[in-house]
Amino acid sequence: MTTTKDAATTPAVAAPTRTTSSVARRLLQTVGLQNVSLIVAIAVLVGVIGSRNSNFFLASNIKTIGTAVAISGLVALVQTVVIIMGGIDLTLGSVAGLASVTSAMIFTATGSNALVSVVGALAIGSICGLLNGMVVVYGRVTPLIATLASLATYKGIAQLVSNGRAQGYTGSDPFYLFLARGGILGVPTLIWVLALAAVVIHLMLRYSRVGRNVYAVGGNDTAARLAGININRHILFVFVLAGFVAAISGLLITARTGSGQPVSGSEGLEFQAVTAAALGGAALRGGKGSIGSTILAVILLGVLVNGMTMLGFNPFWQNVAQGVLLVAAVVVQQLSSGERRVGLPK
Repeated sequence: MTTTKDAATTPAVAAPTRTTSSVARRLLQTVGLQNVSLIVAIAVLVGVIGSRNSNFFLASNIKTIGTAVAISGLVALVQTVVIIMGGIDLTLGSVAGLASVTSAMIFTATGSNALVSVVGALAIGSICGLLNGMVVVYGRVTPLIATLASLATYKGIAQLVSNGRAQGYTGSDPFYLFLARGGILGVPTLIWVLALAAVVIHLMLRYSRVGRNVYAVGGNDTAARLAGININRHILFVFVLAGFVAAISGLLITARTGSGQPVSGSEGLEFQAVTAAALGGAALRGGKGSIGSTILAVILLGVLVNGMTMLGFNPFWQNVAQGVLLVAAVVVQQLSSGERRVGLPK
């Protein structure tokens, strides 16, 4: 009797376990291990910071985090695209600074014409991106070296045309005020700009032929060329896109500060962008990465910086923390790739 009862009840006990395991496995496959890891890290960080300072959970502070990461988040999105293609763009911060100065100076020169200033800034950003792409394609220079040189060039131009000082004043213009302090449905405009850019770039990467080709070029450029993909055209497109979006970041800097800033607000943006992309799982060798993961990484960095500020850490520790995270992300990528590490036998 006992044996029969045990045999009858055993499947009923085991079934929920298998079902639970199956659901968890499907959920993990859908969300992705990288995203799950980032979500857990954000949750732990929020819990630790919130337990030490309850003001962290205030709606005003949540909005502060969102608006603070909007500018760095934009450049992180396009840095992800460049990295997926197998390159890197170190000019994003300097292009943002140049676009910021350009927008403010045009705004002043045209008698407070916001539309012309916006178009001018976006044109400057796109031209800078095009020049980067041309150096890579026609100069046959690696993206790292090409954009490292352009970083100094664009930053120098921004400082030359502005004399190294803030230019113009846009603080009373309705459009720039809306960008800086406005909102839709209670959500700050800056966050909407980041969200819109993320959706557009995600759709481009996942559901367009251009996006699929970008992944193909980054994964194996030789195979992509043999498949008939015009690699040069895609490289130019990606760098122009990067410059265009960096210019949008520059416009947001102008809106937040009320003037064109050659350096302030854009210094170090390229480092933050690479850190967010790497944390989001974008493979620095190319061919892998996603916008959703990058956004989660941007949120993680935003929570970290905000929490360190609220807990009274020296601001310089923020750079240390971000540097450590970048190294950790790259090390994890390298170890998980299975590739031979420098100095180690096969």
